[in-house]
Amino acid sequence: MIEYHDTEWGVPHHDDTALFELLTLEGAQAGLSWTTILRKRDGYRHAFAGFHPAVVAAYTERDVDRLVADPAIVRHRGKIESAVANARAVLAVQEQFGSFDRYVWEFVGGEPVVSTHRTLAELPSTSPESRAMSKDMKRRGFGFVGPTTVYAFMQAAGLVDDHVVSCFRHATR
Repeated sequence: MIEYHDTEWGVPHHDDTALFELLTLEGAQAGLSWTTILRKRDGYRHAFAGFHPAVVAAYTERDVDRLVADPAIVRHRGKIESAVANARAVLAVQEQFGSFDRYVWEFVGGEPVVSTHRTLAELPSTSPESRAMSKDMKRRGFGFVGPTTVYAFMQAAGLVDDHVVSCFRHATR
C-alpha cells in the first residue's frame, strides 16, 4: 500500500487503457478492501486482456462464465459483467469524445482538483464532480459507478489530488 501511494495513487493518468483499468479495479473494490484488489491486479490484467477496451468489449457470456471461475480475480458476476459493459461504454465515449481521457477530464475542467485537507478524516467520499460523472456514466451504460466509486477512481487517476497537505505527494509541495 505504501508503494502504491508513493508511486501511483493520485498521479494524473491520460491513457485510456490505464483509465479503464482504474475504473474496473475501483468497481471491483466496491465492498472490499483496496489491498485485496491490489493483490489481484496482475490477475485482473491477465483476465481483462491488459484492459484494452476493444478486446474486453468483445467478451461473450462464455468469457464471463470463465472469469467467474477465475480465482485470480474477484469472482462476482455482476462486477465482471459491468467491466464488459464498461468496456463497450468506453468505446462509445471514445467515438463521441475522441478519447475516454478527454471525457473524464472534462468533469474537472482538464486540471486536477487539488484539496487542502490536513487530515485523512477530512477526505470526502464523494464530490459534486464525482456525482456528476457518476450520473452521466450511468446514463451511458456504465455499471458499478456510484458517486463513491467514481470519486475513488478520480483520486486514483489523479483527477483529484487528495494527498493531505503535509504529504510529500501533495501538489503544492
